[in-house]
Amino acid sequence: MSKTNAARIVEAAGVPYELRNYAVDEEHLSAPEVAAAIGMPPEQVFKTLVLRGDRTGIVLAVIPANAELDLKALAHASGNKKIDLVPVKEVLGLTGYIRGGVSPIGTKKAYPVFLDETAGLWDRISVSAGQRGQQMLLSPDDLIRLTNAATCDIARL
Repeated sequence: MSKTNAARIVEAAGVPYELRNYAVDEEHLSAPEVAAAIGMPPEQVFKTLVLRGDRTGIVLAVIPANAELDLKALAHASGNKKIDLVPVKEVLGLTGYIRGGVSPIGTKKAYPVFLDETAGLWDRISVSAGQRGQQMLLSPDDLIRLTNAATCDIARL
């Protein structure tokens, strides 16, 4: 697999990271299935969700694979009254990434990123490297630095 834009950005920043590849199965794109495929617990593998707030527009939420996004908590944290997932058909145009391959690093525009505070429980977490079949492991602190992410409690387990 070739290096993605997200991997090039991380490398250019001098951030230590590891890429893990896995076989892509169109029927099994869920984050818990990706976690199993790369041999990590779902609490350590983070999925990136694309949402639109009524006041701020597009935001990214990065939460554990086995968690559900708390829309009210994210709306509050992001300064919105209401926030909703964007339709899948809009994800590529907004981020440059397809569903199942959205990385919080290297999106078309620098959207606000909200990282669930549980990321801080781990030395390294996994996020999409920007394509299906490839995950990137890096420290939560490095992810925060690279994306200017705000850490907050936005997931319900």
